[in-house]
Amino acid sequence: MHERSSKIFGIILFLLLVSGIIYLVFFSKGKINNGEIKMIKITGNNLLSQREYLQFTKLDNIANLEELGLPVIKDRFLKHPYVEKVDVEYDGINSVKVELKEKNIKAVILNEGEAYFINDKFQILPLFSNTKFSDLPIISNLPDSQKITVLSNLKYDEIVEAFKIIDAAKITNENIFKHLAEINLRKGGDIILTFSGVRPPIIYGKSGAAKKIVYLDIMWDDMVAGKNLIEGSEYIDLRFSNEIYVGKSENAGLN
Repeated sequence: MHERSSKIFGIILFLLLVSGIIYLVFFSKGKINNGEIKMIKITGNNLLSQREYLQFTKLDNIANLEELGLPVIKDRFLKHPYVEKVDVEYDGINSVKVELKEKNIKAVILNEGEAYFINDKFQILPLFSNTKFSDLPIISNLPDSQKITVLSNLKYDEIVEAFKIIDAAKITNENIFKHLAEINLRKGGDIILTFSGVRPPIIYGKSGAAKKIVYLDIMWDDMVAGKNLIEGSEYIDLRFSNEIYVGKSENAGLN
């Protein structure tokens, strides 16, 4: 009888220990003691300031932090359209560290007077007035049939080709990528490229990004300086296989 009581007591003690461990692992780790959190520190934010992220998540008021656990804070950041991944950690003293991984923005989409971001997964994102970004080309004049809504995917042939142009420019010559100002899809017509600081537009056509960007790389210094055949030209035409035409706009067929 004594042996049986000992076994029962041992089982009860074991269950209590297991329950305690489960509580510590799954509950206490995400719990924040009342009044201890004085600040949230954000890292990895490039598109928006810390203040703007905190305002969106409604975590800019210390009084709002008292009853929140780490899972709730993490979930609020994940709801932001710019955030792809987030890690949240309590330092054990008085602050929470939030490490963000923002979505990879590929370009700015301009459609019917409205501007949007598009990321590397073809997802449309809002472009807020206080968003910080640079070196992003504009993709303009989408086909009329393409409707844009935030958080939808915009993947079709012309957008895929625009992404190929961006990638080829970035790989071939960083200066070409940085000066790439606009990819004009011309509502499904021949694509035209515009570069900041370079006067003649480039009639790109509809395919062959890798080869055509290499051609531009060969001519790039002359294009920037406006020398040789580029001087006085009004367009550069890359639509023809293994040939580059430099000439007057009336012969370009852009109207």
